[in-house]
Amino acid sequence: MFVKDPCGIVCIIVTYVAVFYADYVVVKWIILQTMIDSLWGTFNVVFFNTILFFLLIAHIKAVITDPGIIPLPQNRLDFSDMHSPDSGCDFVNWTICARCETYRPPRAHHCRICQRCIRKMDHHCPWINNCVGERNQKYFIQFLVYVGALSVYAVTLVVISYIKECPDCIQDVPLKQARIMHCVILLLESALFGMFVVAILVDQMQAILQDETAVEQVMHQGPYRPHKPKMALLSEVCGREHPLFWLLPCSSVPRKTESPLISHQV
Repeated sequence: MFVKDPCGIVCIIVTYVAVFYADYVVVKWIILQTMIDSLWGTFNVVFFNTILFFLLIAHIKAVITDPGIIPLPQNRLDFSDMHSPDSGCDFVNWTICARCETYRPPRAHHCRICQRCIRKMDHHCPWINNCVGERNQKYFIQFLVYVGALSVYAVTLVVISYIKECPDCIQDVPLKQARIMHCVILLLESALFGMFVVAILVDQMQAILQDETAVEQVMHQGPYRPHKPKMALLSEVCGREHPLFWLLPCSSVPRKTESPLISHQV
């Protein structure tokens, strides 16, 4: 899924520029300048880029994965038979979207940017140019975790490189000034993005554990299933596999359920 939203497209470009700039500074201006003769240099290059790779995969999947779009009906619907016992459809707790002119299941909401109803919609995120919903929330959370981890890692490498730096390691003054400039920019970038994603991640985890999306919080609808175990709530988003695999962006997401309306039409 790709939404033609200018703000979202700009945010995606900014995200990739920031990520690849951080990789450039870490490899060229930190590791190659201060750890070139150490095995730690090789280790940090591999480990940093491994996290970056997982970040990119999680972000791409969050961008292109269908968040849970409610399919539009092929023909104009007559909503008068919604609660009719002869309708042949299970519309219990379903509502009608006046914008999409279709039925939608519980917890589905209309996104004014995507112009569609999304299952278990949390919010529309410009940083992935997509809604965060039932089928891509896991990838969005993974993206947040990897950005946070990369930010902490980058700050740690900058601090360690300056603590262990030999005063005579870099003789060229312009080169040393350039390194300082890039490291300062990296520190500011890491602090800004790190605090930003941590705040969003905390909000996402609270929403999952309270079983209440951001849209439902605004609408004051209250928790949908308040008595469900926390691990069960996490499994609904992260998958049924072992929790150790929840951070792998290659694992499965909840299967797309079919609308009873479509099943009835078929």
